[in-house]
Amino acid sequence: MVVASDTPEVPSAPRTVVVADPDAGRLAQNTSALRGAGYNVHAAGDAANLAGLLAEGEPAAIIADAALLPGLETEVPVLVMVDLDDPWQTSLRPSGMHDCITKPTSPRELVHRTTALIDQVARRRASRQDAEALREQLRLVSAAVRATNDPQEIARYVVEGFGRTFKADHVRLETFEDNRVPRITAAWDSDGLEPLSDDDLPDEDSARRTADQLWAGAETLSTDAGDADDAEPSREHADGGQAADGDAPASGIANAASTLAVPMGEGSSSLGIIWIASLDKPRKWSRAELGLIQHVAGNAAHGLIQSHLISSQQQVVKQLQQLDKAKTDFLATVNHELRTPLTSIMAYLDMIQESTEQPGSAEIHQMLDIVVRNTERLRTLIEDMLSVSRNGLDDTLMHLTPVRLGHTLDLVASALRPLAKLQNVTIALDPVPDDPEILADEIQLQQVFTNLVSNAIKFTPSGGRIEVGSESHAAADGSRWATVRVADNGIGISSDEIDHVFTRFYRASNAMSGAIPGTGLGLAITKDIVARHGGTIDVASTLGAGTTVTVSLPLDADRSQSN
Repeated sequence: MVVASDTPEVPSAPRTVVVADPDAGRLAQNTSALRGAGYNVHAAGDAANLAGLLAEGEPAAIIADAALLPGLETEVPVLVMVDLDDPWQTSLRPSGMHDCITKPTSPRELVHRTTALIDQVARRRASRQDAEALREQLRLVSAAVRATNDPQEIARYVVEGFGRTFKADHVRLETFEDNRVPRITAAWDSDGLEPLSDDDLPDEDSARRTADQLWAGAETLSTDAGDADDAEPSREHADGGQAADGDAPASGIANAASTLAVPMGEGSSSLGIIWIASLDKPRKWSRAELGLIQHVAGNAAHGLIQSHLISSQQQVVKQLQQLDKAKTDFLATVNHELRTPLTSIMAYLDMIQESTEQPGSAEIHQMLDIVVRNTERLRTLIEDMLSVSRNGLDDTLMHLTPVRLGHTLDLVASALRPLAKLQNVTIALDPVPDDPEILADEIQLQQVFTNLVSNAIKFTPSGGRIEVGSESHAAADGSRWATVRVADNGIGISSDEIDHVFTRFYRASNAMSGAIPGTGLGLAITKDIVARHGGTIDVASTLGAGTTVTVSLPLDADRSQSN
């Protein structure tokens, strides 16, 4: 900026300007004045020469006669020389930064206005650069906040980020008693300064009232005073407008020359507050600074809420895991305690049935048969509960050996035909072509087909039929599979319930209403065993017409072992 004096002030560093004027005398005069003030000057007498000079490089400013402005497009600041008696010239509005000066003008005024225009542009450019740097620093703070779920880390990133970015002396963040966030206090202090004590800060009730009022109005509270009692608070809306003082609390930090209070909240109420304090001198906060601070505070509030939810969910998951382990331990203990007396019962029943010294009556043998069947049912139930207690995840219990599928199906059908006969149900086993060999745990594989066929027997009425068939085929990827289908013409399953049949303890409504015995564990255990063998199981059913269960098992040994 140039002050009025007899000799124009010379800029501290040479700056290039372009002077354009069709009046040769005025052009020479203005060029001489600017060169005398230390400017590097290029002169142009018409629009074509002006365009050529601008094409060679960008000057610090253009001093141009209004007559040369039409058609000029540039981002360079322009000092327009106008004739105040010409309405057309006074109405011109060049793009970008510009100023006007009457012609003819004195050399001193020309230098002064040129320097003022260039300095104004420089200040604006510096302000934009500062704003960009500020925005980038706070962007990094927000990124750090979003990258963690630790509430204490979130608070630490915020106070450190604000403290270093704004060169504050103290920054303090605190949350209130609230079910949305944990109670947190975080502080940042400039090097060499003692941390703030609780006596230096407003008490919690005052802080909460301040936060609630500011949050309700989307405002911040700036206090400039030597101590909080003499504070003169200035509340500002997020859009930069001043808020009415009303009954806003004059809350600040003791012995601070300047305090900024920024609320954190969610929904209709606040959940915390951030204090930014400077000890030496008051500070005027710009609209851009306040907007960025509120943005980061919003990110921090969101992060604290999310971290609190995640922490709560983790606690629930941990409790569920503990409950699940307690359930597993309980089932394992109960199974052990039940199997011991059941083994003795089954042994004595075998001895009684095999005894020939005192043969009993037919009625006694019939009752013994009923006891044996129910004992066997109880044993099966205990085995199912034991499988559930293992969660189907203990692969160390699997003993993989080559197993002939046809032989396994023969064993299962033979074992279950007596039960089917009692139900007046026919089991039809189709011959297994080529009798493929599967790498499997033979006992578990027998359990799979025993569960499926015994289920079919239970749900097939007298006179019904169960068909067990198998085939081998190659998949599109070249792998080979064996598929076993167990089909019955029993009561079937409704389309609404078929998706739940593999859920533990689930039983279809028609099974419940028909008082058909069962625990709802058989299919769940079967699916788990098939999955651990690398296979799949599917159910198709029509209510009242029957059910078909399809089991596919890999014939490739490598595929079975990898699964």
